[in-house]
Amino acid sequence: MDRAYLTELMNQVAAGERKPEDAVEILKELPFEDLGFANVDHHRSLRTGYPEAVFCQGKTPSQIAAIMKELSVHNKNIIGTRASKADYEEVRRVLPEAEYHEDARMIVVMRDPLPHQDGSIAVVTAGTADIPIAEEAAITAQALGNKVDRIYDVGVAGIHRLFAKLELIRKANVVIVVAGMEGALASVVGGLVERPVIAVPTSIGYGANLGGIAALLSMLNSCANGVGIVNIDNGFGAAYLASNINRI
Repeated sequence: MDRAYLTELMNQVAAGERKPEDAVEILKELPFEDLGFANVDHHRSLRTGYPEAVFCQGKTPSQIAAIMKELSVHNKNIIGTRASKADYEEVRRVLPEAEYHEDARMIVVMRDPLPHQDGSIAVVTAGTADIPIAEEAAITAQALGNKVDRIYDVGVAGIHRLFAKLELIRKANVVIVVAGMEGALASVVGGLVERPVIAVPTSIGYGANLGGIAALLSMLNSCANGVGIVNIDNGFGAAYLASNINRI
């Protein structure tokens, strides 16, 4: 339920193509629809410019399918994060156009892809093991209407790999840096670019990584300016923030 949808509805009423009482029936579902186990927020697109995303972890496949089906009534594009293949199979029963991105663990319905913003978002990873979180960020950013450049496996253990990609990274409006272990890559990138850097600590690493806490603390203590940090493994949150910055 975004501005374009409501504008079209009002124009249909004004032109006599739709009865006012029909429009009332549609609008009475605002601002949310109570499914019993979930309150689906139809107003979020109006408030934020983006529809509600479904966090699938902890929900049953049938609950996820019901929520996404309800969202599809008033939204052309829908995102489901932290989804399993079983979740996707259930969603596909009610939304055949749904696609599953296995690396990102995301379900995406894109009936009307958003036009790309002028600038791009660079998604950079320290290692190959960080790619699942990076893909969550990349797929989310694309779904929100951004051009994405992926620069993977350029961590500080072989920093020459990063230098070889600096020109591409510097062209981006926003840089998302995804790193586990000690999380040093965010500081290095932050010291090399004049763009906002969003750091995503990942839970990748040996015991003292503490499930991402070591990388999180390292990023929080970065001496590089212009680096902001999101929660451990939160590729979705990083992409949402990057998209908001990119569309300003």
